[in-house]
Amino acid sequence: MKQYKSQVFPKTEGPFDEADYFSKKLFHESDIADLAFDFFHDLVDYSVIDVRSKEDYKKVHIPGALSYPSGILPKDTFPKDSPILVYCWGPSCNGATKSAAKLTAQGYRVKELIGGIEYWLKENCPVEGRDTSREALYWQYAFLNR
Repeated sequence: MKQYKSQVFPKTEGPFDEADYFSKKLFHESDIADLAFDFFHDLVDYSVIDVRSKEDYKKVHIPGALSYPSGILPKDTFPKDSPILVYCWGPSCNGATKSAAKLTAQGYRVKELIGGIEYWLKENCPVEGRDTSREALYWQYAFLNR
């Protein structure tokens, strides 16, 4: 009979430090509540970058966010020690993760906003753009043919 291993809590060889893992994870991520808190208390002293397409940015974005699709920054856009928070569509999108990887490889200090614009809207946070309605926004497979 075949022996299966748990996919949720697989047995690992050697020690695994969960506390270290979660501490490091928090070092690289922030959530909607954290960013909303900073907005409310005027503590946003870092750049917020929307890595979705320019068109999607024009429709709706987090106030003050800058549009740099795929996290591609022109040379010398920001000082290397300037903190950057990147976001994309939401949990089903890894554009912010890919952009954060590119930017950190270039020497920038980067965090990823978990939840993206989808959860920013779900939490009823302020937005800017052409379509500030509270309708759900989703990436569309059909857009690949553009």
